[in-house]
Amino acid sequence: MAKRGKSGVRNSQRSAAGVIEVPKGTRPEGPVEGVYYIDTGDCELIADQDNSNGWLLKINGVMSSHIDLADPLFLDFEYMRWMAALIESRWPPASRKGGPKDNGPHRLSGLHLGGGACSLARYFHAAYPDARQVVVELDGKLAEYVRGWFDLPKAPLLRIRVGEAREVTETLTPDTRDFIIRDVFAGALTPRPLTTAEFNEHIKRVLAPGGIYVVNSGDAPDLKNAREDAATIAAAFEHTLIIADPAMLKGRRYGNMVMAGSDTPLDGDPKLARRLLGGAVPAHIWNDAQVRAFAAGSPVRHDPVSPSIAP
Repeated sequence: MAKRGKSGVRNSQRSAAGVIEVPKGTRPEGPVEGVYYIDTGDCELIADQDNSNGWLLKINGVMSSHIDLADPLFLDFEYMRWMAALIESRWPPASRKGGPKDNGPHRLSGLHLGGGACSLARYFHAAYPDARQVVVELDGKLAEYVRGWFDLPKAPLLRIRVGEAREVTETLTPDTRDFIIRDVFAGALTPRPLTTAEFNEHIKRVLAPGGIYVVNSGDAPDLKNAREDAATIAAAFEHTLIIADPAMLKGRRYGNMVMAGSDTPLDGDPKLARRLLGGAVPAHIWNDAQVRAFAAGSPVRHDPVSPSIAP
């Protein structure tokens, strides 16, 4: 049974199934445990039993995000730590030992395809306070909830744009994003339109020179999806890498690989390798040659060919 809470929930009604229905236009003020109707189904907000400041978010029964209200630099999901480490290796934040005293005239710009609880966007705001970020979230009701639950930075520092990730990406100005993160799932896999060579061309167009495209690639032990993801990214970008734990790289479990593509080398920072090995789940880096060997023989994904129109 969900708890009653602040104004966004106090005036709501609960269905017989225990789902909290917040009146349209009402924004919750802080997190309250429960299952909530959203535009694409339902989400569940769960208090973290191991962290008094932590909250877990499930979307349609699948674990999506974790937030620590007291510490935006804490990332509970290991693959998110790997993504953060990769981006910070390219642009060391001032808060990191050995990082620059300031970010100079360049203001980091990021695009997140897939919102959830905005865990990574919140992290990067803490690491790079002057960064400009856009989160693309398909579910407008979920975006409204997340804004109210987690006190996210306001625009222009962090904007949540409601829409389909590919459609939004295709409208963006070229050469404007230092990093783009793809973390979109429908069930266990990323929707195919976000994995094709044609979509990667849109990503390349939007990335600024030296930018990084980072994806969360989920797969089963056969690694078929991961190999096709890697082949498609490798076909689009001159430089690639994969970050994952050894069991995942050997196809011994279901899980996540972090893949990246760029027009500049990605694996030249020895500090990155040490940082990844020092995590709660030690991860290895595969360099460009290893990624291409892993992907060898797998097809590059393409958009379906439109049927020709008879004259």
